[in-house]
Amino acid sequence: MKLIEYPDAEMMMMRLADILASALKQTLVTHDRASLAVPGGTTPGPIFDNLCSVDLDWARVDVLLTDERWLPESAARSNTALLRRRLLVDRAAAARLIPLYADAPAPEDKLPELAAGLAPLLPLSVVLLGMGADMHTASLFPGADQLELALTGDDSLVAMRAPGAPEPRITLSAAVLNAAMARHIVIVGAEKRAALERASGLDPFDAPVAAVLKDTIVHWAEA
Repeated sequence: MKLIEYPDAEMMMMRLADILASALKQTLVTHDRASLAVPGGTTPGPIFDNLCSVDLDWARVDVLLTDERWLPESAARSNTALLRRRLLVDRAAAARLIPLYADAPAPEDKLPELAAGLAPLLPLSVVLLGMGADMHTASLFPGADQLELALTGDDSLVAMRAPGAPEPRITLSAAVLNAAMARHIVIVGAEKRAALERASGLDPFDAPVAAVLKDTIVHWAEA
């Protein structure tokens, strides 16, 4: 793990957008397409606001979430809806969205179909992850019902239910995240910095983010 500290979060978000764009451009030099997996939630929004206007061949970029709540886009907590509002706009509107949700009562109903849509993208070009104060990343939560499969199995996507998570989730597995050509984690605040430092010495079953720290660049600002 490499840690980069920034003077403030605004500068970090701008710099991260540049880093992600540069990695995608570099991939497109040698590949027909590039893929970018990103988290939902509140933290990455400013990165999306900067990234969406970057001048690159977005029509050759596949965008997907690292994980999604099993909710339709009409729901307020839909991460897919967040992507459409803040990343897949401006120049990035030309990118192709790879869904992690389909209309069905439970994620297990659509898991094979969604995994088939993901398969042509593997290995992913660039992954951006967040991390919670509980040391989860993507939807790899401590105590989740399918955490062992997500951490140690070969499946690309895993349906997950976790304590404190109101909805079922679908998440990229640790195998997919660790196979990405470039991997970044973005965190803000002293609490998450302390959690990251704890996680680096813990078992991934207690601190799932520990499963993806090797060869990962972590970007941190206090506020």
